[in-house]
Amino acid sequence: MSTATQKIELLAPGGDVEAIKAAIVSGANAVYCGLDTFNARNRASNLSFDELTGVIRLAHKFNCEIFLTINVVILEQEMATLFKLLNKLVNTRIDGIIVQDLGIFNLVKKYFPSLDIHASTQMTTHNPGQILFLNQVGASRVNLSRELNLQEIKSLTALAHEHQILTEVFVHGALCIAFSGQCYSSSVSVGNSGNRGRCSQACRDEYEPGKTGNRFPLNLKDNSAYFDLPQLVEAGVDSLKIEGRIKGAHYVYTVVDSWRKNINQFIETGKLREDDSNLHKVFNRDFTNSFLTGNLSKDMFIDNPRDHSVTHAIHSSNAISVVQIQDVTQTLYTDRQALGATLEDKIKFLSIAKQKLTIKFSGELNQPLTVTVIIEAQTKNSHAAIVATSTSALIRSEKSPLDRATLEKRFKVFNNADYQIEHFDCSAMAQGLSIPFKELTQLRKQVAFRLNDDTAVIAPVDLPKLISQPKLNNAQNGNKPSLSILISDAKDFYLADATDADVYFKLPESYRKESPKYSDILKTNPKLIPWFPAVLIGKDYLAAVQILEQVRPKKIVSNNTGIAYVANKMGIEWIAGPFLNTTNSYALMTLKEELNCAGAFISNEINRQQIKNLARPENFKMVYSIYHPILMMVSRQCFFQQTVGCKKPTIEDNCMLSCTKATTITNVKGVSFAVDKQRGGYPSIYNHEQFLNLEIINDLADVFDEFFIDLTDIGSGSKEKLDKLQLLKHFENALSANSEINTAAQAHLNHMVSIKTNAQYRQGL
Repeated sequence: MSTATQKIELLAPGGDVEAIKAAIVSGANAVYCGLDTFNARNRASNLSFDELTGVIRLAHKFNCEIFLTINVVILEQEMATLFKLLNKLVNTRIDGIIVQDLGIFNLVKKYFPSLDIHASTQMTTHNPGQILFLNQVGASRVNLSRELNLQEIKSLTALAHEHQILTEVFVHGALCIAFSGQCYSSSVSVGNSGNRGRCSQACRDEYEPGKTGNRFPLNLKDNSAYFDLPQLVEAGVDSLKIEGRIKGAHYVYTVVDSWRKNINQFIETGKLREDDSNLHKVFNRDFTNSFLTGNLSKDMFIDNPRDHSVTHAIHSSNAISVVQIQDVTQTLYTDRQALGATLEDKIKFLSIAKQKLTIKFSGELNQPLTVTVIIEAQTKNSHAAIVATSTSALIRSEKSPLDRATLEKRFKVFNNADYQIEHFDCSAMAQGLSIPFKELTQLRKQVAFRLNDDTAVIAPVDLPKLISQPKLNNAQNGNKPSLSILISDAKDFYLADATDADVYFKLPESYRKESPKYSDILKTNPKLIPWFPAVLIGKDYLAAVQILEQVRPKKIVSNNTGIAYVANKMGIEWIAGPFLNTTNSYALMTLKEELNCAGAFISNEINRQQIKNLARPENFKMVYSIYHPILMMVSRQCFFQQTVGCKKPTIEDNCMLSCTKATTITNVKGVSFAVDKQRGGYPSIYNHEQFLNLEIINDLADVFDEFFIDLTDIGSGSKEKLDKLQLLKHFENALSANSEINTAAQAHLNHMVSIKTNAQYRQGL
């Protein structure tokens, strides 16, 4: 597709009304924004519903689209409120909603098909199977994981286009070091979940200096693909997305304006602008494009999470003396003020005020009732009118005449998010007359149709009530929850012989080319149930699919919807793993109906009451992990370059397969975390405490079919390794129907696992 015919959308952030206005006047083709609920930037000012409808009106005048973020996981008790919001949105002219929670996809597809649904970056989309899954559940566009390189983006975009799905890529703004949707650092450390829009940016925290001397070892530079525009266009990307909903209007205006000019020049001449200086004049942490280029080096990090703009100005001007530094700094502030003044001048007449209505009623005996709605436009002395006339003629009525109070009651519905009724005028209405009330209703519907751009108003639908189905029958264990375990190493195969529990085998995130190792392990040990990780990119996704094809297991656990999609097509039973972040019954319904899912791990982020509210689908297993290392984040970048140091300046292909480094980092508050790198795995950070939740055995044994324990050594850091066989036997006894055995086993486990927490279960989301 040539640049002459390819539409290149510039998608801007809008944290508040002023920022949205700034995005519009600086040339954004679309803006994404959030309401004060259900969005992943709670720290942004966000909008009221009335402001949203005003913003939509304003943006559409400038041929700019508005997308609404509903990009968090939803709790069961919030579903009714969310459904009310969807009922309202469907009658606005919103151009799309951005979604993370799997439950919303199914509901929108069934009940609100006119809403365009976009898959959020929180869905960690990075392989072909996920694109096919999102196509199946009704996504029209997907925000690809920002860790992908240009070739990976190009390949996924080509597949997406085959299925009429658009792709968008973050091209500017803050970078998370963790895969989005797979970061629990804020949730674990301070109880503010990134999956609920409350990320406290633990990755920007200060840590005690390690061998490298870095105080902010997890802090990445900001993303800027300004000079990669030709490659992104060549990759077929549909939307270039700027991050920054917690940034102000001045930032948005400056960044969008710079990108707009760059895109325009490239379209017109095929050449880029050489000047990106304005991008450096607003908040930034210096810039990197290393994810896009696939050059994952030390240069991606910066040991300062604060604004780099002054430092950049000083360095680029070669300022050395105090006077020179002061002059450069003052010039920067003057330039900022000039940009701000330009913005203020451009947006001062933009309004999102409701349109004012005057509603006039007129009619005489034996004549129809006429309703005239006068719409006051934004420009002075400019008005539009809607006229609706009844079918029946007015007749005499002493009992129920159409007086002012009756007419106002019937038509005050137009005092809403879009309109404000200034005046009801009944002066031309004869007294003591009436028509059937059903005619009044029809008149009101006519007016509503005209006010809704000649589109029929969609009647509200009720949230479908889900009835919780019975547990799967487990006669062998008296219908009490069974136990399942996870292992990852051949040295632990003896555990499979020591238990009747389901034994899951954790597969890595990366594989040696054409190696039959894991297929052979699974074929030789048929009791092992494959456990697929959350992130599988490129060749590693293909290798994971090949394992499915070679082994054809009866059952798997998948934390990746791409692998789940393939397994379902192959007729393989699958269970949704804990990293699919399942928090409500409607997500379970989506998994069941769209992917024929046989069961799911319920998110460990939700608490007792939030779990108890869930409704189980029919013939569906519900699983909960009661013992595991607590993952805080997983990254495509290397955590060791900035902590203990590494001789390699850049991550190489072999790093994933061979590196087994481990260390501990401690923040300035004295809290330590285990940094872990398994052979074949991505660098990960784990909480220093293990998750141990024995309370749930007593609280919710009637809810779950299976309790799960992780007996791998992954994430254990420097902690003493426990006797796994002993742990297994104690957990088996902890599920015993015999209260004495149960109590004794729980006491043993509490003693053995000395560094533990179940804070997430107690506090919930």
